[in-house]
Amino acid sequence: MTARQSDVDVLFPAHVLRDYALLGDGERGAVIGPRGDVVWMCAPQWHDPAVFASLIDGPGAFAVTPLNPRYVWEGHYDDGTLIWNSRWVTTDGIVECREALAMPGDPSTAVLMRCIRVISGNAPVRVVLQPKPGFGRERLDLSKEDDGAWSGSGGGLRLRVSGLGRANLVDGVLREEIRLAPGDEHHLVLELSSKPLPARAPESASLWASTERAWAALAPEMTSSVAPADARRAYAVLRGLTSSSGAMVAAATMGLPEREAAKRNYDYRYAWIRDQCFAGLAAAASGAMDIFDSAVRFVGERLLSDGPSLKPAYTVTGGRVPDEKALDFPGYPGGTDTVGNWINGQFQLDNFGETLLLFATAADHDRLDKVTWTAVELAVAAIEAKWTEPDAGMWELENEYWTHSRLLCVAGLKAIIRHAPTAQAASWESLADKIFDQAAATCMHPSGRWQRSASDERIDSALLLPAIRGAIPPRDPRSLATAAAVRKELFDDGYVYRFSHGPGRLAEAEGAFLLCGFNLALTEHLQGNTVEAFRLFERNRAACGSPGLFTEEFDVEQRQLRGNFPQAFVHAAMLETAHRLAGPPAS
Repeated sequence: MTARQSDVDVLFPAHVLRDYALLGDGERGAVIGPRGDVVWMCAPQWHDPAVFASLIDGPGAFAVTPLNPRYVWEGHYDDGTLIWNSRWVTTDGIVECREALAMPGDPSTAVLMRCIRVISGNAPVRVVLQPKPGFGRERLDLSKEDDGAWSGSGGGLRLRVSGLGRANLVDGVLREEIRLAPGDEHHLVLELSSKPLPARAPESASLWASTERAWAALAPEMTSSVAPADARRAYAVLRGLTSSSGAMVAAATMGLPEREAAKRNYDYRYAWIRDQCFAGLAAAASGAMDIFDSAVRFVGERLLSDGPSLKPAYTVTGGRVPDEKALDFPGYPGGTDTVGNWINGQFQLDNFGETLLLFATAADHDRLDKVTWTAVELAVAAIEAKWTEPDAGMWELENEYWTHSRLLCVAGLKAIIRHAPTAQAASWESLADKIFDQAAATCMHPSGRWQRSASDERIDSALLLPAIRGAIPPRDPRSLATAAAVRKELFDDGYVYRFSHGPGRLAEAEGAFLLCGFNLALTEHLQGNTVEAFRLFERNRAACGSPGLFTEEFDVEQRQLRGNFPQAFVHAAMLETAHRLAGPPAS
């Protein structure tokens, strides 16, 4: 055992990502492992330091685990929610732990609820709590109050936990063994706040009731989807990742490897403009207008604030994403402990096209106000000023004149023209035509398909999006040839890769991108290939963990999830595809 490790660390080593579930209230998330361990939770908000960080081999623990060492783990979400139910079947009984972050979420205060209940037999559990604010760099000393709750403060946080009145505190770790008769329940409530807590701890019954009501009022039925249950779960994930500010984080986590032992992984606890637009369009397609309105509001505010200097990503409060730095942790196996992101220095042209697609959809639904129209004009002005400049593109690579970036601007301009005054519409249509003609003249492969850029002849799955979003008809010969090239060169066993990194096999460079798989399903649908569209949809929606959550990539050979968890834009793509496939192809 190393000097850094404690017996708590040894109890909860990392698991494969498919075994984790997410609790979320929009303001922050908690990742739950199969031993009932909260392996990741930042507080009070997504971008703040972690209090529990064992996912990346950091400090902190809050676990409810069977005492019987022989058990198997199961679990499920309440339908349309992020209320999770862990279930353990031991050799002596069955015990469950129902858990959630209290809804509606408060940006300054996290409330994590856990309800232990024995279903049958004898199934005692051990509760372990060791809060470690600031990635463990801040001290938090616990003391017992007169009512049996434990409280403490440190690292700018106040903490209180109820339901551990008989716990022992040893070396900063609270431990209690809870033994219940079948049918009995025991409630734990953990509060973490950046402001003073109320004098009395909240009642668990009222917390559960308000949380259940909040989810019931939010979750659409999704009856127009080809997969209603999965669509509702995808909605719940997107809702759980979306703050009251309107911002949606790209994922709840950081430092999870996109490829086994490649050390290529990032901090995704921030709001990417592109991902927010993807989610907004998916939400509108499914009728989840709360998520859609949040996307329009947050993206509009960022454009009004930054105009042509729009950043690719922001904190959920609209602030600057912190630069990268390393923590002193080993990281998730195969990953790193990098916090922050290198996104600030990038220019991504396609984001302006994506914002126009989002705003045009808002106008289609009569949800675009005069203030946001100013944001529309700023986005168009940015395209006009910058479309001839190289950019980092959708995949955040080296600066290049990426074909996808320019064609997405064409798609956005064509979409918003329908709602523009005559003079603006004529000017914007001329701009769209100019960008398209330049792309057609310089970025067509000799085979008749789109290529990545004027200087890069390779095919790229991002080139499916222009036809999906209306830059060019889906049955145009160039669209058909592009889709055929993706199938031939980037398709493997029902999954789709982004692009070829070199002469080696696709899987040697990275996992398949589930976003690209769903986009190929949409492409097949638009091109009239219904059977193939459904085959792709079913293949890719099955590439999830036991709780039904997706990461960014899927390792086709190992059948493992890769990348940060859960990845918002994959859930958005699944949600949109599930609804588009229920209707006829767009004309």
